[in-house]
Amino acid sequence: MVTGAANGIGEGVARIFRQEGARVIGVDLSGTDEACDLIDEAATSALFARIGAEHGRIDVLVNAAAFAVFSWIEDLSYADWKRTLTGELDIVYLATRAAWPWLKASGTASIVNFASANARHALEGSPALAHCAGKGGVLAMTRQLAMEGAPHGIRANTIAPGFIRTAATARHLEADPGFGRRVLAGNMLKWLGEPEDIAWAATWLASPEARYVTGADIAVDAGATAW
Repeated sequence: MVTGAANGIGEGVARIFRQEGARVIGVDLSGTDEACDLIDEAATSALFARIGAEHGRIDVLVNAAAFAVFSWIEDLSYADWKRTLTGELDIVYLATRAAWPWLKASGTASIVNFASANARHALEGSPALAHCAGKGGVLAMTRQLAMEGAPHGIRANTIAPGFIRTAATARHLEADPGFGRRVLAGNMLKWLGEPEDIAWAATWLASPEARYVTGADIAVDAGATAW
């Protein structure tokens, strides 16, 4: 199951998984296999219960669905702070909790969550206070999930993407033409990433080839955090 599968990184992951032969159920507000508001606890629980009952297990859960408000602290309202934590942290918790019995039933399940460079570093010029908190929470939660899941054969890892071309990031580039140049200046590899770059990392983490990998955070960021 891939959340956020209608666009961006989630769409790229679902597409590459299907290309590699996986049976994929994409979840988003609309535009994919299953429509669900993943911050609605009852709806999320009902969706995963139905999918689990139909298939008997869930082998892979990719939590790509997210939304955030980017603002400097002096401009960030408490409502937008809470909205971001709901859209980046609660959304992962609710889907993972709902999927947990079916991940246990798999015996060899893999959870792939998305952290960020912002989970470890303050990026100059980025008004990302709430995003930093949300993704830092995902990073810590995933390590805990790795520990809790290990007795059941469940692996849990995060991918920390660099700047990836999506409809959402295109708006940043349009609003600030110099932003792309600053991103490239910080990259060791001087190009911007595509959703497929993240999808191939997720494919490996979901596969048996990564059977000895859990609790890890994989940077896919053109070397931006390796300086």
